[in-house]
Amino acid sequence: MDRNTVIGFVLLAVLFFGYFFYNRQGQLEAEKEKARVDSIAKANAPKPVIDTTKNVVDSLAVADSAAPAVQVAEALTVLENELLKVTFSNKGGQPAMVELKKYNATDSTPVKLVEGNGFDRVSYTINAENNRSAQTADLVFGAPAVSKNQDGSQTISYKLDVAPGKSIIHQYTLRPDDYMIDWNLQLQGADQLLTQQALNLLWQTKAVQQEKDIKYEKQQSQVTFFEGGDFDYYNVISRNNYKFEKDVKWVSVKQQFFSQILISNGTNFSGGELNWIVPEDSLRTIANATTNLRMQVPAGAVANVPLKFYYGPNDFHTLKKYKLELENNVNLGQGFYAFVKYINRLIILPLFNLFESFISSYGIVILLLTVIIRLLISPLTYSSYLSGAKMKALRPELDELKKKMGDDQQGFAMEQMKLFREAGVNPLGGCIPALLQIPIFFALFSFFNSNVALRGQSFLWADDLSAYDVIAKLPFHVWGLGDHISLFTLLAVITSLLISLYSMNMSPDQNNPMLKYMPYIFPIIMLGIFNSLPSALTWYYTVSNVITLLLQFIIQNFIIDHKKVLEKIELNKKKPKKQSKWQERLSQMQDAQKKMQEAKKK
Repeated sequence: MDRNTVIGFVLLAVLFFGYFFYNRQGQLEAEKEKARVDSIAKANAPKPVIDTTKNVVDSLAVADSAAPAVQVAEALTVLENELLKVTFSNKGGQPAMVELKKYNATDSTPVKLVEGNGFDRVSYTINAENNRSAQTADLVFGAPAVSKNQDGSQTISYKLDVAPGKSIIHQYTLRPDDYMIDWNLQLQGADQLLTQQALNLLWQTKAVQQEKDIKYEKQQSQVTFFEGGDFDYYNVISRNNYKFEKDVKWVSVKQQFFSQILISNGTNFSGGELNWIVPEDSLRTIANATTNLRMQVPAGAVANVPLKFYYGPNDFHTLKKYKLELENNVNLGQGFYAFVKYINRLIILPLFNLFESFISSYGIVILLLTVIIRLLISPLTYSSYLSGAKMKALRPELDELKKKMGDDQQGFAMEQMKLFREAGVNPLGGCIPALLQIPIFFALFSFFNSNVALRGQSFLWADDLSAYDVIAKLPFHVWGLGDHISLFTLLAVITSLLISLYSMNMSPDQNNPMLKYMPYIFPIIMLGIFNSLPSALTWYYTVSNVITLLLQFIIQNFIIDHKKVLEKIELNKKKPKKQSKWQERLSQMQDAQKKMQEAKKK
């Protein structure tokens, strides 16, 4: 391992820590928001159900302070397909609970994205008689009408008679084998129910903990949206609000593996605001999000507003089929590292899907994926090792040169570059291949963090490849390590150290303290960072390190002929050198510096 190879590893470490810091930015701001949780919860406490079987005017009169509110039993109706079980309520004519049939939470019950907890609601303001207004989520609609359609879909309709000639219909359609719910909002007398034909929609959703490590789940959770024709996002721990300045197609509360998305199926929302708070971890809530969206409905007495809800996994292919750019919710590369998403989408994801189509064990899928990736980058690996072999062949000459130059470090550097040029050795030969592998590393880091297919999949001692494995629980919390030990992480660290030990033997400069100890730093720091990362990632890294050790041994002992490498170097020294203009200028600068040093000595 030459100096430039070490520089490559250092850059890899710097970029990784930058990525790690980027995903955790703003956590202090989130801590400040904890104080607001109680007041928000109080403000959004469930209100009494108001009887609207006659009309809204009577309901508002009953709800007035002069008369007690009439309590009406909430009626629930269930629609379900192969993927979703949706419980609708006549209160607000809206979904009260949404369960995902194919995914389980940490308590082994189905994942619930809507829980009827008093905070989850979708509502808008309507005008009633006598200059009164009401939120539809607080009103009780009439008995639902449920029908099955010829295409296998199911439709449920709620109607609310506001006043003579004014009514509201909420119609929901659930199709077979689909995570999307169509919501058709129909207003009769829209010109009177809405002020200036403006629909002000309120969507509140509580994202509850779904994974075992709530801190890590919060780091991976975001609010996302499609505004002005572009996808954008914010980590929930980075800030607490966003104001829409352009038209909005959809808004989402995205957790690590699941999303709740509100979509306009016609005219886009014209603007609005998104606010969220991040409660303390003990409340087992990722974020409480409140979205206010505006839409201008067409002028006239009758208005139809087509909307959609998506409740489901962050699966790339599932989201992509809707052709709404929803697949951006799967974090395959974002921000400064957005360029790696193309590696994931074009190479890693297709390979992963190919292997999982005929292999049931995801641990074996990851192993095969690792082998293929290492084969693809093998030319870079070979180039790096060949450069190391050349540098090793020059070690005796470099030692003699260093002995000759003594403490003259600048003179040694100039003579060293001259030797490299004469021998035809590229001093960056070990650095460049390492740098070119960095995008693959970050692509896989994003891929394993966001791949819902790994969720709940066991392999060897790991119960869940999407979370860290635990070989031992610690009786206390260790800063930078946590309260557990991951065996896959230990294996990754040990194999990284073995690579460093083997590579140090190839270093041409055995006496340089930086080169002697630097390769050990990254593996040790890895122990603290990787210990809480998904076991799929640490398993990949372990397999990759084992392959690296095998390749090092095979290439250095059976492929690279060190005798021929030395002969080629000697041959290059004898060849006439044609310098480029840059090399000529560099030589002139080196000669000038050398003359200045000699003059100073005299």
